[in-house]
Amino acid sequence: MTTQANEIRLFDVTKTFPLRGGDDVVAVNHVSLQIEAGTTTALMGASGSGKSTLLHLVGAMDRPTSGRISVGDLEISAMGESALAAYRRRVGFVFQRFHLLPALSVLSNVTAPLLPYQRHSQLVTRGKQLIEEVGLAGRERSLPSELSGGQQQRVAIARALINDPHVLLADEPTGNLDSVTGEAILDLLFGIQERLGTTFIVATHDESVAERCQGLMRVHDGVISQDRDPGGAKQ
Repeated sequence: MTTQANEIRLFDVTKTFPLRGGDDVVAVNHVSLQIEAGTTTALMGASGSGKSTLLHLVGAMDRPTSGRISVGDLEISAMGESALAAYRRRVGFVFQRFHLLPALSVLSNVTAPLLPYQRHSQLVTRGKQLIEEVGLAGRERSLPSELSGGQQQRVAIARALINDPHVLLADEPTGNLDSVTGEAILDLLFGIQERLGTTFIVATHDESVAERCQGLMRVHDGVISQDRDPGGAKQ
């Protein structure tokens, strides 16, 4: 299956978080960037650099304090809540900590994001297909507690793909895994991206992860300080 990819653009975007009794924390500081549709891009930086906040802004999990964000033909920074909810359903997000629901089976975790929007029979068929694609066929009824860390991350990847995302975002996807398991997860993610052609952004502090991406943007104190084609970035 090939999905539609979207170009991503940020225009002078700033995100601040207020502190009680103190100055605001500037997590993203006047960032402008362009990421070409269908490419792989690493946001490289230390913990607290602002790379996760940038992912959350692109994924509409947070709103910018100022500036504009466009994904494809949509200016998501100007959307209302209902339109943002529809947009989020076309974004796949893979977290460092998996965020699986412990009381739900593998299959139920994978299909949960779309349960209110699609027929159950269709979701079950699609969910089983994705579980097989990430290498977990036969584990549909298992609980997360019965899986290894790498297997749980595979479930999280299947969940991120259930909505056929135009944009796939990964936040330190191998951060809680050993090196061998982490490499297998990266092979899976980049293989999926190549097959689907979706726009893929990964936040990482690991140079070896960044080397696998076509584009590289370094983040320090909320500012983009360097980039590698494709796409462009500037302070």
